[in-house]
Amino acid sequence: MVTSPPYWGLRDYDHPGQYGAENNPEDYLRNLCAVFAEVHRVLAEDGTVWVNIGDRYAANSDGFQRGQGFHDQQPLTRPTAQLVPKNLLGLPWRLAFSLQTQGWILRNAAVWNKPNAMPESVTDRLLCRYEHIFLFAKQRRYHFDLDAIRQPYSGQRALSRRSRNGGTRPSSITTAWPPADGTQSGQDRTGPSARRSGKYTDAAAAFNGAEHGTEMRPTGSRHAAAHPQGRNPGDVWDIPTRPYRHAHFAVFPTDIPLRCIAAGCREGGTVLDPFVGAGTTLLAAHQLDRYAIGIDLNTAYADLTTARLRQAHAEGRKR
Repeated sequence: MVTSPPYWGLRDYDHPGQYGAENNPEDYLRNLCAVFAEVHRVLAEDGTVWVNIGDRYAANSDGFQRGQGFHDQQPLTRPTAQLVPKNLLGLPWRLAFSLQTQGWILRNAAVWNKPNAMPESVTDRLLCRYEHIFLFAKQRRYHFDLDAIRQPYSGQRALSRRSRNGGTRPSSITTAWPPADGTQSGQDRTGPSARRSGKYTDAAAAFNGAEHGTEMRPTGSRHAAAHPQGRNPGDVWDIPTRPYRHAHFAVFPTDIPLRCIAAGCREGGTVLDPFVGAGTTLLAAHQLDRYAIGIDLNTAYADLTTARLRQAHAEGRKR
């Protein structure tokens, strides 16, 4: 599952039972947890759940008004969230902790960094440039295809800190990375761990000969060869926002569900988005040749999603 639920008190999506319009954060989180309980019921045992959710500040009012157009909804006015105004509510982490209580396993709290984040008029705090993307699993063993989302190495692999400072340490890496023949860079080492084990050299010495050792030496020998398919993308994702004029401006960029689906859903599998909105998750699933199911209270968004998928099909994508 890949989804981005409506943020609390942020937008009016013109439906009497809409999520995000609750009177307080506690009711909002309770309603979301009820949805995720149903997700837990239908999710494959080795399935994953990716949730993008933003935060809010406690306040008496959201202030400005916007036009009534379909893609330009006005903010809601929310009562004080039982906190002194200006308090950051911490809604993403409150949701994460609540889902852990439900039995979900929280595996990652990735950061979606927005290089082109919208400016804010505040002068007494820092500009918010990121949102959270949580990865949950039902059980300890689950499907996760890291190779599908690896990123290419850029130019030469970074040199060691000492090398950057002008040192000539033998382990400093100066060759192109990854090596063309898939081998490791560096020289054979005879450090303390290798001497203790006696018969081990190279990477094995750093682990005292264990196949999956845990006693890594900070200055040990060459132990981390580059993966031929690239590096782990890590948990900070630099992804610009991309406006979509036919829908509310909370549409998240396709790059996010593309990465989540590629890693978390098997080829030919099915992706669920219970807050489908403008259909970005379904569009990404279509692009990756997965089946997809989208749910939304507002039928106008269902029509919009259908139109986007038809356009994608017309442009030659597979499903």
